[in-house]
Amino acid sequence: MSPNLPDVVLWSIPAFVLLTVLEIVSVRIHPDEDAAGYEVKDAATSIGMGLGSLVFDFLWKIPIVAIYTAVYELTPLRVPVLWWTIPLMLLAQDFFYYWSHREHHVIRILWACHVVHHSSRKFNLSTALRQPWTTLTVWPFYVPLIALGVHPAAVAFCSSVSLVYQFWIHTERIDKLPRPFEFVLNTPSHHRVHHASQGGYLDRNFGGILIVWDRLFRSFVPEVERPVFGLTKNIATYNPLRVATHEYAAIARDLRAATSWRERGGRVFGGPGWQPGPVLAARAAETGTGAAPEKAAEGAA
Repeated sequence: MSPNLPDVVLWSIPAFVLLTVLEIVSVRIHPDEDAAGYEVKDAATSIGMGLGSLVFDFLWKIPIVAIYTAVYELTPLRVPVLWWTIPLMLLAQDFFYYWSHREHHVIRILWACHVVHHSSRKFNLSTALRQPWTTLTVWPFYVPLIALGVHPAAVAFCSSVSLVYQFWIHTERIDKLPRPFEFVLNTPSHHRVHHASQGGYLDRNFGGILIVWDRLFRSFVPEVERPVFGLTKNIATYNPLRVATHEYAAIARDLRAATSWRERGGRVFGGPGWQPGPVLAARAAETGTGAAPEKAAEGAA
């Protein structure tokens, strides 16, 4: 029997709208000259990406639910949905989210999905809505939870809670919180690092709700210098379709130009900045192929 859990994202939409409007007004009334602020086309693209993700996520749910259901039916384990098990499920989901998020930064074919969220040079509440359309790459990371007996609906609920939590940390209007909060939770300060493009901030702070995973697995960096948001090589487009697919197109170009199976494997499963060895690199330079893909900075979730 499927547990009766609320659609957290749906119920949170009015709060998303209200908080975004309040942030826009606050930026207009009390602007910070050093902050990235808002830009109409950029915000419109982010909102468009968010709306599009609702459609595509609904489509991807069909095969994902089928796989999760099969795994759940095969496992003899069962975790009941009770008041005291839900916090444990949230903790477990946050752990697996950390590894999903981390791998989506270091494996290029996964990065092609996640790069969408990092493609804005602004950092505000509308940026939180800039979601990918190809999240079919995320589901394998939560199979262990299903295999341990957590109902697929409970996993979806925990993922929704994490997504809603991460909305408010996409802002420059909140400075650092008191130290106990900064030590345990993912905060706007930590997440600004994650969205930055400076070298020292790249591939850091992957946590969803908790930042303790980053501290434990040595991927944490505190915010020291003001972040420069976006990718190391930014895309010059506000077209939602191009934003959603530009890295896949770059992978396809690199595969066409590749001269060996080793290079093809590296272009797909290597890091976003992967380059072939000296011989292959020299050959690519001669033909003018093999441009490095853009990479976003990391430092907090």
